[in-house]
Amino acid sequence: MPVTDITTDPEALTLRVVADFTVPVRRLWDAYTDPRQIERFWGPPEYPASFLRHDVFPGGLSNYYMTGPEGDRSFGYWKWVAVDEGRSFEVADGFAHDDGSPNTELPDMRMVFEFTETALGSRLVTTTRFNTLEELEQLKGMGMVEGLRAAMGQIDAVLEDLESFAAGRGTELQLIGQNQARVSRVIRGTVEQVWRAHTDPALLRRWQLGPDGWSMPVCEYGAEVGQPLRTEWQSDETGDRFGFAGVVVEAAAPRRLVTTERMVSPQDPEGAQSAETLNEMTLAPVEGGTLLAYLITYPDAATREMVLATGMVDGMEQGYARLEAEVLVA
Repeated sequence: MPVTDITTDPEALTLRVVADFTVPVRRLWDAYTDPRQIERFWGPPEYPASFLRHDVFPGGLSNYYMTGPEGDRSFGYWKWVAVDEGRSFEVADGFAHDDGSPNTELPDMRMVFEFTETALGSRLVTTTRFNTLEELEQLKGMGMVEGLRAAMGQIDAVLEDLESFAAGRGTELQLIGQNQARVSRVIRGTVEQVWRAHTDPALLRRWQLGPDGWSMPVCEYGAEVGQPLRTEWQSDETGDRFGFAGVVVEAAAPRRLVTTERMVSPQDPEGAQSAETLNEMTLAPVEGGTLLAYLITYPDAATREMVLATGMVDGMEQGYARLEAEVLVA
């Protein structure tokens, strides 16, 4: 197990956990900042975690829940306070209600994660600071120390799995809950480059073209909150056309963009009868490029199944491959 020391300091109101690893700091850092990886070890084995949101920038937010053996869920959140890329980050950590809002009836705390290089690889020192001695004792009594040991005992297996998270694997799909899907891909480019490619109409026209033989005659896009969005594709052979319309709900350039989306067509120009989705794009720097995590919330499970059955993920991979080859080329 990677945990080499756990120290409680009642006077300083802290719990300090030291863990050592035989991998470079970059590999360990990516495991904590990639939602696909951290959810494989953040919860104890009998309470695996699912991350719905995982920002890696000051002012950002992470929302997750842990699912118990009986299907029960425990929700939590991180509010990102500070990030020193590749070296440390600090979050406000707390319990949450099932809608993601903080549960103020339970204690919250501050956590600082410090990553350093060692002769054998890397070390992570996690320092949790509590508000009062009573809260420290309360959380210890709830099994916090045992949970930390069990959770961190899973990290080595994640770190050894280089292939599952490497650049070049293509676009991957993960179903979350009853009506959400997360699409992930490492794109060979910087965060700023990938952000521009997703928000600049001139760049979108170069790579988000759909299948061969289709063009994008309409592309109205941007990243200002409240801005209407519209994209339309047309078959160069038949002239058939379809598209999507929506609005920017939230933007934190160059890391996070949240939009609504509904299908539109010449017969239904406003998309009034189309199911609307909420699309949350988050970008994070990782080894090999930028991790794009795209969480889509559908109205219900049936709509999710119907949309995914159209080959959406394959189409997204075609676009991302084109993005790397034609827009982000050196």
